[in-house]
Amino acid sequence: MEKLHRLNGRRALVLFSGGQDSTTCLAHALHNYDYVETIGFDYGQRNRVELDCRTDVILRIMAGFPQWGQKMGPDRLLDLSTFSSLSKSALTNEGETITMDERGLPTTFVPGRNLFFFHYAAVIAYNRDMGALVGGMCETDYSGYPDCREETLRHLETTLNLGMGTDFKIDTPLMFKNKAQSWALADQLGGEELIKIIKEASHTCYEGVRDELHEWGYGCSLCPACVLRKKGYEEWQGVAVIS
Repeated sequence: MEKLHRLNGRRALVLFSGGQDSTTCLAHALHNYDYVETIGFDYGQRNRVELDCRTDVILRIMAGFPQWGQKMGPDRLLDLSTFSSLSKSALTNEGETITMDERGLPTTFVPGRNLFFFHYAAVIAYNRDMGALVGGMCETDYSGYPDCREETLRHLETTLNLGMGTDFKIDTPLMFKNKAQSWALADQLGGEELIKIIKEASHTCYEGVRDELHEWGYGCSLCPACVLRKKGYEEWQGVAVIS
């Protein structure tokens, strides 16, 4: 059996979109790992305003949490714009209506998106000696995307390690948390300052709306992402502990 290329499990690469979940995951990584880098993907998404939010979120976290800022390495944004030509998703085709399809999935589902992301991230992490890949995927309170499921990512973790001869760990701290519990986790990790950053700087809305700051953040209030974020925030007001 070939010897494994063992990577430093105390160094983490966060798949960072600039949204609520990935911002919470960045805080999780900065709290739990010794060194953290971030990677984002421009895949032709219609809500590409989230890409503009990424830098602001990172800078505000570094300013608000100096102890975390000392752990932060470089951020990368990969150009995967050709990916949109492979998909008929409403998330990669401007002007398409966001509805539910015959499988019960929102038409914002981009087939294979997270699989692509983790493969690219693994290549970067391999060369940067980072043994943890951190993502905000969740199968508890989500839109039903099959590439967000625990089973999918455990198999992907095995595939990456077999194919690269490594010992990667895919860390998904939100996997079994609903949105209310995700807000509670952010509060536990960074208190009012992190909650403020998530509200004001992160972006979730599929429509890219940032013209009004609601109690739960910016957004259209109507798309599936906004509905989940708003509902979770409202439920979190009565959540005192993380279960």
